[in-house]
Amino acid sequence: MQTFNTNEHPHRRYNPLIDEWVLVSPHRSKRPWQGQKEKVNTEQLPPYDPTCYLCPGNARSNGTKNPNYTDSFVFENDFAALLEEEVASEATTHPLFQLKPERGINKVVCFSPRHDLTIPEMEVSAIEKVIQTWKEQYIELGSKDFINHVQIFENKGAVMGCSNPHPHGQIWAQSSLPTQVEKTQKNLEKYYEANKRSLLQDYLDAELINKERLVLENDHFAVLVPFWATWPYETMIISKRHFGTIIAMTKEESTAFAEILKGITVKYDNLFETSFPYSSGIHQAPTDRVAHPEWHFHMHFYPPLLRSATVKKFMVGYEMMGEVQRDISPEKSAAILRDLPNLHYKLTN
Repeated sequence: MQTFNTNEHPHRRYNPLIDEWVLVSPHRSKRPWQGQKEKVNTEQLPPYDPTCYLCPGNARSNGTKNPNYTDSFVFENDFAALLEEEVASEATTHPLFQLKPERGINKVVCFSPRHDLTIPEMEVSAIEKVIQTWKEQYIELGSKDFINHVQIFENKGAVMGCSNPHPHGQIWAQSSLPTQVEKTQKNLEKYYEANKRSLLQDYLDAELINKERLVLENDHFAVLVPFWATWPYETMIISKRHFGTIIAMTKEESTAFAEILKGITVKYDNLFETSFPYSSGIHQAPTDRVAHPEWHFHMHFYPPLLRSATVKKFMVGYEMMGEVQRDISPEKSAAILRDLPNLHYKLTN
């Protein structure tokens, strides 16, 4: 009988954050690729685009003119998925046809006035201003009595559904806990009640000893490929100090967070020498005016690229009908990312 090898043999891994399993099939990464192939997008964006509705001084679709902003800029989404107005509705009684109105506020955060400047190419000081905007919005939105969760996220790249290349993210604040957050909440709480410690604190402590899935770190944050990662080059930023929300960061931690954001996104761009697409999001304590000692600040990166700048990982077939599955072990993808240069490829070519 063969000896089990995590980089050779199929196996399942448990995700304690959402109480789900992922199938890992590392031997499949050796199969030849005969699927979709695309040309790499080599288009160079200008620093300013007069037709872009996010650039400084330009008019948005609703006619509002953007100010001539010089760093991060936030405004209410002109095409919001959630609306602030309260509506009356009748209670549903059938258990199979449940619904309820959902209130919320959606905002857009432009990271920079530069149309062509994504996070990996921004200065750390400029990224710190984005973090400050995130802090201010978490406080402002979370203080509203009907807002119980503030989700900060970024969809980077057209493949992730981003409709405008001007570097920006979004903030969706709402009255309910979203499904993934609610799952995480339950599991973090269960672990904290049993151990009186943060689940992610114990997990990070073990990862920092092992270092097999560690990509990079500084004094205040670590980036690693989670043991249970789904996406080929998925990573997670975890604070080394246990705190629950972005507003609990010290000045030193905010700077370190900016440095680590730049660090991991530079490595992503360097992987296939392209502006690397991903969806990223911060997970932090709800704003429901209840103490949440179980929450530990972290940020997820879910990139779709698998083999090159054009070959993507698709969630189809078994993933949709059975459970999520990946073809490269988390340990291997962590090693690949870890060994990439820390200097952006555009500065070396």
